[in-house]
Amino acid sequence: MWKPIFADLETNKNLNVNNCSCTFILLGFSYNWKIQILLFSVFFGTYISTLIGNLCIICAIRWDYRLQTPMYILLANFSFLEICYINSTVPSMLANFLSESSTISFSGCFLQFYFFFSMGTTETFFLSVVAFDRYLAICKPLHYPTIMTVQNCSRMGAGCWACGFLCFLLPVYLVSQLPFCCANKIDHCLCDPGPLIKLSCEPAPGTEIICAIYNSLLIFSTFLFITSSYTLVIKAVLRVPSAEGQRKAFSTCGSHLAVVSLFYGSIMVVYVSPTAGNPAGMQKIVTLFYSMLTPLFNPLIYSLRNREMKEALRKLFSSVRFRQSHGKGF
Repeated sequence: MWKPIFADLETNKNLNVNNCSCTFILLGFSYNWKIQILLFSVFFGTYISTLIGNLCIICAIRWDYRLQTPMYILLANFSFLEICYINSTVPSMLANFLSESSTISFSGCFLQFYFFFSMGTTETFFLSVVAFDRYLAICKPLHYPTIMTVQNCSRMGAGCWACGFLCFLLPVYLVSQLPFCCANKIDHCLCDPGPLIKLSCEPAPGTEIICAIYNSLLIFSTFLFITSSYTLVIKAVLRVPSAEGQRKAFSTCGSHLAVVSLFYGSIMVVYVSPTAGNPAGMQKIVTLFYSMLTPLFNPLIYSLRNREMKEALRKLFSSVRFRQSHGKGF
């Protein structure tokens, strides 16, 4: 189904660009060569650390039978999502640091736009499902084993992926139908809807307002669901007579709340208000935060605040060291 859509987008673009180039130029961070190399080194280190951290979580959950529970299955899916999320933009961003002309084709730009924001939307749904899981585990413990089975957990995860990739078709379609002229320089490090709308030959307040309303509904509906779930969780925890029980419950939920705060705090800065109100420099910085730093912080938060995860990671690393030394022995 994608080929006809992007074929139409390419045709529309050719009709409206007045014989201009079929590529966009990502301005990114325009610094001298030494600073570009420094930024490349920092971002490359962050990228590799993110991949390793999330892969370790997936492997620990896969190989430790004690973690074969709905909560950790959701966490493994979430870590896989973070790997896909960072791979949708960071490799091209790193290549642009080393390139004299940071260009991206029209179709490539909108494919990046679609996959990056679809996976961001999927992340909001996964965070909501994890909040629901914690609500059931703490507020409805007797019903939890029958509701959050492995099969239901898998269905919820599949639903998050499907809804995330279907929801963002409309914004991508609306922005792609705008007439783009010769001013094809995107003052950003990736194909973001705000800078793309500004490249339109004609004012597009309708598309901008629709995208802002769409983003606001998506962000606030999932954020309200998450905060409502944790409000009920906190009330239930405060009624627990045991201080140890309260500490364990708060520790379990604290890591998820930290991820929610990092992710929603950054995306609300850019995508809740209309794009014209956000300076380009602010958009770049905040986009880098939620596209690179949040996926890096997630494995650190989950592993450092979760005793079971720390034990599973220690077992994983011990097993790897044993196999390496065993191989050397031969």
